[in-house]
Amino acid sequence: MKQDIKWAVLIPAYNEALTIRSLVSEVLLCKPTELIVVNDCSTDKTAELLAGSDITLLHNNENSGKAASLWKGFDHAMAMGMDVVITLDGDAQHDPQDIPRLLDCYKKNQDKIIIAARKRNPDTQPFARFFANKFANFWVSWAAGYRISDSQSGFRIYPVSLLKKLDNIKQAQGFVFESEVLIEAAWQGYYSDSVEIKAIYPEERRASHFKPFQDIMKITKMVASRLFEQKMNLRGLYFVITNKKQ
Repeated sequence: MKQDIKWAVLIPAYNEALTIRSLVSEVLLCKPTELIVVNDCSTDKTAELLAGSDITLLHNNENSGKAASLWKGFDHAMAMGMDVVITLDGDAQHDPQDIPRLLDCYKKNQDKIIIAARKRNPDTQPFARFFANKFANFWVSWAAGYRISDSQSGFRIYPVSLLKKLDNIKQAQGFVFESEVLIEAAWQGYYSDSVEIKAIYPEERRASHFKPFQDIMKITKMVASRLFEQKMNLRGLYFVITNKKQ
């Protein structure tokens, strides 16, 4: 088993001035091979706050959305010869101290996406987000053909061997990509495993870029298209409902 892996951390950042500097500092303590931040044409001081940091700071020429920012970072990581890319959101919802736990899980499952699955609590999580995530989990799992614990978590490990096979979904927009990649990966034999983490909602953070109604409708439209391709994938629905392995 390959233990000494080259791993990059990738943070897509749009108007993250409230949290980005402290987040980057915490990630650097984990000693990644490379830390990549993609500034998605922020209108605040996100880029200024990172000046002089020991990171790779990439810039979009216009506000392009999360998926485009992820792909910009993925392409750089692949060009640098990374084995895996760990993605985190820039709003401090993810604790970098959980990175070693994800890496340990990956080392045992090197043909899988590793998802940091948030422990759900409707009393502390905004209700609209709680409902939207539960709704998305079911539909994405159905299309993927197995039960996925947190299809909307942006804290993940992606094997580079998988990223090299995803040209057909490079055009996925915004938050749709993070759902579609789980489906496409499963179709190519890459399933996911999960590590449970606490959901963090810091008081000092910007408003979420995720719009529960609009984004879930976009995700649902994508999933419906995928299910149509599979003639509704009733076999996959069986595995989701029974929680059995394919």
